[in-house]
Amino acid sequence: MEQARWQGLGKVRFSKWQGLGNNYIVLHREELPFELTPARVKLLCDRNLGVGSDGILVMGPGTGADRFEVRIFNPDGSEAEMCGNGVRMVARKLRMEGSVTGDTMVLETLAGPIVPKVGDGYMVTVDMGIARFGGEKLAGFEGECVEESLHAAGRSFTFTFVDVGNPHAVIQSPWPLELVPLHEIGPVIEEHRHFPRKANVEFVKVLGEHDAKVRVWERGVGETRACGTGAVATAVALVRTGKCVSPVTVELPGGKLVMDVKPDWRVFMTGPAEEIYHGDLSQEFLDHLE
Repeated sequence: MEQARWQGLGKVRFSKWQGLGNNYIVLHREELPFELTPARVKLLCDRNLGVGSDGILVMGPGTGADRFEVRIFNPDGSEAEMCGNGVRMVARKLRMEGSVTGDTMVLETLAGPIVPKVGDGYMVTVDMGIARFGGEKLAGFEGECVEESLHAAGRSFTFTFVDVGNPHAVIQSPWPLELVPLHEIGPVIEEHRHFPRKANVEFVKVLGEHDAKVRVWERGVGETRACGTGAVATAVALVRTGKCVSPVTVELPGGKLVMDVKPDWRVFMTGPAEEIYHGDLSQEFLDHLE
C-alpha cells in the first residue's frame, strides 16, 4: 500500500502563516513523503481534524538560483494558479530560512513567474504581473470584458473580468457590503457559464479616489478574510473604469493591501505576511491519511 511508504517516518515538518487573516499551511516539497491528493488536502485543511487553513502552499527548488516552485492547493482539494497572500508568505519564509541570498526572488507558479521583494518588518511587495480583461478563462464575450452585465441568482450585476493569474469577477455592489448575501450569490457566480475555470467574486464599494472596500468569495474556498489576487483585481478594475486612481488601498475584512497599478496594467502589491507557528505532522495523523 502507498500508506506504508510513510509509516514509521514519525513526523513531517510544516509551518502555518497568515496574511490579513488569510491563513495557509506551508510545506517543503522535498520533505513531503506523500502525494497531496484532494482527500489529503481536505484533511490537512480541516479545522477540527487537521491543522486547519484556507489552503496549502508547497514550495520546492525552481529552475535556477533564487527561483522556487510554488504549488497552491485550495481546501476543497483543487489547485489554484496563484495566491497573492500566499506568495508573500512563501517569500518571507524563504528569506527567514536563508534560502535566498537577497530580498528578491522568483516564484514559479501555474500563473507564471512572480517576483516578490521582502521589505521591512512583515511587509512584502510583489510584482503580480500584467492583468488582463479577457482571455481563455472568460466565455461569452469578444475581447475585453469591462463593465458588462452578468445575470445570476435572479439578478443583474455590472462586472469587470480581470485575470491576474486566476480569474476574477469584480462587481459594483448594489448593497452595502455588510448586506451582500455573499454565501448565496458567491457560489452561483463562481460557477457561472461565463467562467469555464470558475472565478473568484469581488463585491466592491469605492470609498474615495484612492480607497475601496471589498468582500471576496474565493473559488474553491468560500468567503475569506483576505484575498491578495482579489485585491489586485479590484484595484485594476477600479482604475480601468475611472473610479479610482493608483495607488489604490483595498480594504478587506482582514486588513488593507496597497496596489500600485501601472499604465500597462502591471500591478505591485504591498502587504504583510506573518508566521503563526511551526510544528510537525505526527505519525498518528499520518496514519489517518488515505
